[in-house]
Amino acid sequence: MILRTEIADILRDPRIGAEITVMGWVRAFRSNRFIALNDGSGAQNFQVVVPDKYQEDPALEPVFRKIGFHACIKATGKLVESQGAGQSVELQADTIEILGENKLDIYPLQPKKQTMEFLRENAHFRMRTSTFSSVFRIRHAVAYAIHKYYNDRGFYYMHSPIITGSDAEGAGEMFRVTTLDVDNPPRTPDGAVNWKEDFFGKSTNLTVSGQLQGEIAALAIGKVYTFGPTFRAENS
Repeated sequence: MILRTEIADILRDPRIGAEITVMGWVRAFRSNRFIALNDGSGAQNFQVVVPDKYQEDPALEPVFRKIGFHACIKATGKLVESQGAGQSVELQADTIEILGENKLDIYPLQPKKQTMEFLRENAHFRMRTSTFSSVFRIRHAVAYAIHKYYNDRGFYYMHSPIITGSDAEGAGEMFRVTTLDVDNPPRTPDGAVNWKEDFFGKSTNLTVSGQLQGEIAALAIGKVYTFGPTFRAENS
């Protein structure tokens, strides 16, 4: 049984001549022969060379026709040194299997540059773009470096509450959290909103700061730090 090999591992330690299996999404398909494949393990694409039999054999032609933008495929073959520019190694595929067909006539993303507004309206596909996946990887690397810095110096990471009833010294406008009917909330005899009828029995918001909980923890276990998330209801 041949196990899947992640593209990042292949590019990090290419074993020329090895038979491997890769799985991922087609980022580009040019000249009806060269697939730029990405499996999410890294930002760099991996070239898969489609054998001629997928165009010449009528039994394999249906598979060939489904190799398109963001189709999900599985390819097995031999890792070889690439003769073309842009990559050092490539997969000379023996077999290609379509794991998920992509119908471009109904698929929101197209093989072209997408505007930020368009991606905002199709948020569930954003991570498939190079822009958002790269931003995510950068955020991961920065967060990891910060956590490692504090951990190596004996600090404890404290998860401060996201939902809170405190205003953290009036640090900014807050997003309210409620299960009450905002159009018809329960009222007290004097006409104010009766927050005792709410889920937490009081007025609650998304936190703007973990400072208060950080101070409490620091006075108990010493060196601590918080890492959000925090929310402020203001344009910035």
